[in-house]
Amino acid sequence: MARLMHLSDARDLPLWRRPRALLFLMAIAMPLSFATWSALLNNFVIDAANFDGSDIGLLHTVREIPGFLAIGVIAIILFIREQTLAYVALTMLGIATAVTAWFPNMGGILTITMLSSIGFHYFETVNQSLQLQWLPKDKAPQIIGLLMAAGSAATLVAYVLIVMTWKAFDLSYNFVYLVSGGATLVIVAWCAFAFPHFESPNPQVKKFVLRKRYWLYYALQFMAGARRQIFVVFAGFMMVERFGFDVHEVTALYLINLVANMVAAPLLGKAVHIWGERRALIFEYTGLAIVFLAYGGLYWFGWGVVLASILYVIDHFFFALALALKTYFQKIADPGDIAPTAAVAFTINHIAAVFLPVLLGLLWLVSPGAVFGLAAGMALTSLALALLIPRHPEPGNETVFKQFVAAAPAE
Repeated sequence: MARLMHLSDARDLPLWRRPRALLFLMAIAMPLSFATWSALLNNFVIDAANFDGSDIGLLHTVREIPGFLAIGVIAIILFIREQTLAYVALTMLGIATAVTAWFPNMGGILTITMLSSIGFHYFETVNQSLQLQWLPKDKAPQIIGLLMAAGSAATLVAYVLIVMTWKAFDLSYNFVYLVSGGATLVIVAWCAFAFPHFESPNPQVKKFVLRKRYWLYYALQFMAGARRQIFVVFAGFMMVERFGFDVHEVTALYLINLVANMVAAPLLGKAVHIWGERRALIFEYTGLAIVFLAYGGLYWFGWGVVLASILYVIDHFFFALALALKTYFQKIADPGDIAPTAAVAFTINHIAAVFLPVLLGLLWLVSPGAVFGLAAGMALTSLALALLIPRHPEPGNETVFKQFVAAAPAE
């Protein structure tokens, strides 16, 4: 059993055993499985189980359910530490990815998807909590940007290896899934062996937390989840349906996005540190509104494929600024609220995933441009909410309204 170590004592450890190193290793371990699973998914389900459009829609609905149920993390951390839960979740993701090709039928694929999604979403929930607990507030934006870059680099490696070796060595789905899932499991085993359990200086509240003073954070999380669904479900679909992109062309866009993220994420982290969360989020939401309106223009005015590709990359770039939402919460939260609120926020973020893709899919049949027009409206709503963030958020100063009312104790 790993020994306990107070976070303040970790500075005496060598660099490769400190909490920051653990965060980087976990940031690499997750996409090695998840990115590979995602990259091969569409081809695998068609080749192995003859999936059609309704089947893939059902699969993605199943995949999002654990995100909506991420609030269950609060109950689990009553019994095990968050760091241990991160290891367990990554292990579940790695195993589910490794054995994906062993179940080439509808029931098996849906079951494996559910298990891998539980691992992915529970890890992401706990990982966000650990980042905000372990990283100092003055350095959190830059370090989170570097963590995002590390994750993008791992995804890039996975994609490049698939592109270079799939046909050259006539690889099978089973081999690739086993290798990628196995790589995640090896990293998790090393983390469990090499790192002590780090004890946060602020014990976490292990019960459901929903505080009125966090309302703006909750609202921004809900809108972020709604916009994300439109981008994930429809932006890539547009590139294929509207412009006839082949697999290698879509993959090329993914690779461009990854390289851009590797370069831009650390810079965006520094930008958030310099500008503050308010200005960074205003910039993000203004840019996203323009991009979504331009997406609509691709349908309304018949704009071309080059502009569509540029918009796709810019779209992905703006979403990287979402780290500002994390650090906004870090600044306003009671230290003990971080873990339970991360779980609540993840659930709120996934509320739209339950119904939005289906409803907008119906709208897409009538007017694809209207879907992106609605997305622009969501971005503008987020912009209006971002204007309510004060320049210097902190407990007791969560919104600009605090400037106009008498100071009151935090709940």
